[in-house]
Amino acid sequence: MPLKKKTSAMELQDLNFDQDKLDRLCNRLQPLLTKHLSDKELEDSSPQSPPPPPPNRHHARQRPNARFFREYLNGQWCDQPPVPTKPFTDQTIIVTGANTGMGLEAARHFVRLDAAKVIVAVRSLAKGQEAVDDITASIKRPGVAEAWELDLAGYASVEAFARRANALPRLDVVVANAGVFMYHFERAEGNESTVTVNVVSHMLLALLALPKLRETAVATGKPSTFTFTGSFTHWGTPFEERKEADILAALNDEGKAKMGEERYMVSKMIQLLTARQFAEELNKSSKQGKVITSVINPGFVKTQIMRHSSAMFQLYVKALAAVLSQPPEVGGRMLVLAAEGDETMHGQYLCDGKIAQPSEWVISEESKPVQEQLWRELTAKLEDIHPGIMGVL
Repeated sequence: MPLKKKTSAMELQDLNFDQDKLDRLCNRLQPLLTKHLSDKELEDSSPQSPPPPPPNRHHARQRPNARFFREYLNGQWCDQPPVPTKPFTDQTIIVTGANTGMGLEAARHFVRLDAAKVIVAVRSLAKGQEAVDDITASIKRPGVAEAWELDLAGYASVEAFARRANALPRLDVVVANAGVFMYHFERAEGNESTVTVNVVSHMLLALLALPKLRETAVATGKPSTFTFTGSFTHWGTPFEERKEADILAALNDEGKAKMGEERYMVSKMIQLLTARQFAEELNKSSKQGKVITSVINPGFVKTQIMRHSSAMFQLYVKALAAVLSQPPEVGGRMLVLAAEGDETMHGQYLCDGKIAQPSEWVISEESKPVQEQLWRELTAKLEDIHPGIMGVL
């Protein structure tokens, strides 16, 4: 009899997976799950198997093995993050991409946890207001959630949003959750739109919000937080563009662009690397006000991010989601746990609300020059968009 996925903590405990059951399930699901992650057979990860070769500039893609899938399935099926309980009393919080999915659920949690103001940052104000009404109806705290317009495909919109945010009395948390998964090459602000939205605009927002986040940290005597929503899919990209003299320019070559899942995975790899460098730059700064930054891997959550993909791929994802995905509320928990301001999370990659390890290539010596190159390219672009912006660091 096929297993039916259950979502509540009690139901998950009732499944009572032992290690053998998880191993067998991993082995059955590996071919399906790796269709878009690896073009070779998975290596055996038994204790007798030799370790994989050290990562290098020729192998950014990490081939998932049985250990990867055991951990993945443990997170998806059994080891769900706890429901957040730490209060956000008096805090002002921004959540981008909060009109649906886990962004909406994170905003709902923040309102439940006594935040003073929760800003639902959305491209469509009408949809944002629907989200606000839904939150208010469920939590019964009118006037806490409010919708603000933010179109991450336009830099002027990001700048206008940041000016408004900087006029707030305080800003404690920004959850950079919005993202796109584009199946066809489209440009936004002169770059391919996946890169513009998932990478450039959120780092632009991070730097523009940094002074207010620091000011709030000084005033309250505790750190502020800016957290990015990343993805475990960064494991799956070969990231061939990393070999180019100008990586961002290479990604803007329509003739060579591999869109769909490959471009999304690349964008999440770049987001992760540049967020890690952002954390390092914050560590170097002598400016007052501690700001914690991290990258969250929410796992496979039911969202609308695939809305731009092909009909066939959407059917494929729906089939996987029926068995493997988490509900948006569980994804929302992870965003809230990252926003709690635990200083040990600074610069870290998080899974299920805990510090985890990204791909071996990301933490290898080989990735460091690529990370630094991306930071130079990205900050040069940000200076073109908003002259003087790097002075905030």
